[in-house]
Amino acid sequence: MAEAGAASPAVHTVQLAKRYGATVALAGLSMTVPRGEVFGFLGPNGAGKTTAVKLLLGLARPSRGEAMLLGAPVGDRQARRRVGYLPELFRYQGWLRAAEVLGLHCRLARLPRSGWGDAIRDALALVGLAERGQDRVQTFSKGMQQRLGLGVALLGRPALVFLDEPTSALDPVGRHDVRTIVSGLRDRGTTVFLNSHLLSEVEQICDRVAVVDHGRVVAEGRLQEMLAGDVVRVRCSDLRVEQLPELSRFGALTLRDGVLVAERLAQDLVPDLVASLVGLGARIHQVEPGRRSLEEHFLTLLRQP
Repeated sequence: MAEAGAASPAVHTVQLAKRYGATVALAGLSMTVPRGEVFGFLGPNGAGKTTAVKLLLGLARPSRGEAMLLGAPVGDRQARRRVGYLPELFRYQGWLRAAEVLGLHCRLARLPRSGWGDAIRDALALVGLAERGQDRVQTFSKGMQQRLGLGVALLGRPALVFLDEPTSALDPVGRHDVRTIVSGLRDRGTTVFLNSHLLSEVEQICDRVAVVDHGRVVAEGRLQEMLAGDVVRVRCSDLRVEQLPELSRFGALTLRDGVLVAERLAQDLVPDLVASLVGLGARIHQVEPGRRSLEEHFLTLLRQP
C-alpha cells in the first residue's frame, strides 16, 4: 500500500471487495488515483461503482481488500476531514438560506467555529453563488441547487472531492457550469473523483479514467492515451450486423446507428473496406477518419468476454 504523505496517491485500492450475503457487489477493485487530477469512474449499472464509493467514504465496510485516501487508511479521521462529497440525490430544506445550509454543514463537519464565515464565503464564491448567500433554497433553479451542493462538498477546501453524477439532472448550461467549477478545482490542485454515466461529459473534463465491469477494473489510464489510435467511421445504410463477419479481415468492427467503426485500421486499407462494403450491398454516405470516442471505447470494453 502507498505510504502517507503529500506524494501518496489521492486514492489507492488493492482487491477491494464487498459481499452482501451471496451477492457480490464488488469483486476485487484495484486502482490508483493520482493527486491533482480529475478522475472518471465509469461502468454500466450494477458494475459496482456506487458500492466502491461507499467503501471509500467509509459508509460501508469491505469484505476484504484495502483502500487508502490521501495516504491514510479509509476511516482515518484526519484524512476524512480533507474529503468532500456530493451525493447524486440530495435535498436541502427550501426555507433555509444558502448560507444557513453551508453553516449547518460547517457544524456537521466540525470545522472551527471561528472560520465558519470565511469557509461559507469561500464556498459560495467557488461555485458562483457569492451574491445569493441570503436567498432561500426554494428560490434556486436546479442548476443553482447543484452549485449549492457543490459548495457544501467544497467547505474547508478539501484535498479530495467525490462527485456522484453531478450533471445528470442539469440542462446544457448547468452542465457547462459544473464543468467550469471542476476545471477550477483541478487548477488549484484538488483531486476530483467523478462517478458518472454521461460519457460525453467525462470525455470533456477528465484526465484519467477507470472502467469497471462486474466489480473489477477492466481498463484504467490517461484518457488521451486510452483513446489514441486511428479510427475510421463509415456512415452507411443497407448494412446488417450479421454481415460483419464477412469483413473480419479489417479487424474489429462495430455497427451502431448506421455508423460502422473500424479501430486501428491502416489508412491504405480504407479504400478496400469501402469496396467490400459496396460489394455487400451497402450504400456509403460518408467516410471520416479520426479519434475514437470514449463511448466507442467503453462499448468495446464491455463487449469483450
